[in-house]
Amino acid sequence: MINKWTKEQTIIALSVYCKIPFNKATNTNTEIVKAANLIGRSPIAVKMKVGNFGSFDPELKAKGIVGLSNTSKLDEEVWYEYCNDWGKLAYDSALIIAKLENKSLEELIGLDIKKYPEGKERERLVKQRVNQDFFRDSVLASYNHRCCISGVSNSELLEACHIIEWSKDILNRTNPQNGLCLNPFFHKAYDNYLIGISPDMIISVSEDLIQNTNKSPFRDYLLGLIGEKIILPDKFFPQKDLLAIRYEQYHRRNG
Repeated sequence: MINKWTKEQTIIALSVYCKIPFNKATNTNTEIVKAANLIGRSPIAVKMKVGNFGSFDPELKAKGIVGLSNTSKLDEEVWYEYCNDWGKLAYDSALIIAKLENKSLEELIGLDIKKYPEGKERERLVKQRVNQDFFRDSVLASYNHRCCISGVSNSELLEACHIIEWSKDILNRTNPQNGLCLNPFFHKAYDNYLIGISPDMIISVSEDLIQNTNKSPFRDYLLGLIGEKIILPDKFFPQKDLLAIRYEQYHRRNG
């Protein structure tokens, strides 16, 4: 008799779905193998479960990618429980992983508990770290670990940038669709309204940035970006309403 998937196992599989590029969901993928060992399933089974979640993702469907078709009722329940609250998925999956690894949540994320006594402050820091790690992993994976402006794919030069800042939108803090994969230069430029991205994913470069860049191949490169489209992710497309809010702010700052 085949053991049915539990809800905890399915939650772990959904977190893996978020954290790896969809086209790299193979039974040899490091994250899939790690999850399989953790929950006592085969890598092939975890790979198939990750594929099942692709069936519910509307953006994959829009691109003609339908995922696998052997989804279960539990798969559907877990997807719709978390697809509008990725922060809950980040925290719940971290709790499950900590339990399976016989660790505290603090140990799992590497928080020095000597610096933070038990209480609300430690709890807040733990949840913030869990959410930040999930956001970064999910955003970078959705863009196939490539800066969406420059195309740079060196992992040490990639950051997950919030479209609407962490401090200004609590509901979308952990939402991968509130994220862009950028290298540090463009991340800083975007945060400071020197670069804009329209709801149609078109790049703008402020006059301020152009004027403060000496004539050089790099200045020519910046000029060449104007009107170009960002490199689109495979999943978790940036939400147009969030881009629109940020783009309006960019225009207000740049006249």
